[in-house]
Amino acid sequence: GRRIAIGNFKELNIIVKGDTDGSIEALSDSFIKLSTEKIKVDVIYKAVGQISESDVTLADASDAIIVGFQVRPSAAARKQAEQDGVEINTYSVIYDAIDDVKSAMEGMLEVREVYKISKVGTVAGAYVTEGKVHRSDRARVVRDGIVVHTADINALKRYKDDVKEVAANFECGISLVNFNDIQVGDILETFTEIEVQQKL
Repeated sequence: GRRIAIGNFKELNIIVKGDTDGSIEALSDSFIKLSTEKIKVDVIYKAVGQISESDVTLADASDAIIVGFQVRPSAAARKQAEQDGVEINTYSVIYDAIDDVKSAMEGMLEVREVYKISKVGTVAGAYVTEGKVHRSDRARVVRDGIVVHTADINALKRYKDDVKEVAANFECGISLVNFNDIQVGDILETFTEIEVQQKL
């Protein structure tokens, strides 16, 4: 699935289509449980069957993403989604769908100043705009809407102290492993990579 962009809204509306009632219920329940105090996840519609034009119309009207499990969009729905800019993500593993939604909800930082420190490299003075940033996260560097780099976080600091996490509305210093080309105005999206144990 492509990356689900949260943007600035604090609500993530999802339309779930799937092959069976069981898979739809499992996904819907899992998505709703991902809600945090910062971002509310809502399943606004769920049904068995392929992804139709009416699903795309509803998604467009309610700013929702469409998650399909073991189903695909009809040709007409796919065409309409492209025209309307509606995001359709299809999955065949429930964990993948949950992980994608979850990682889309992780932290976001805005780079406000950049320091060059010898032996350390570039440190970004950043402001956490949403979610929470964890020292163990990976980060995507987004410049003018394009992901230019993905790297592990090298250091996360509040003032001079190393910290494990920084919450929304706080400033922090952050540096990335082997990446010194951070610029003012870059957005850093942090996410947790989850190792999923496949059940055979």
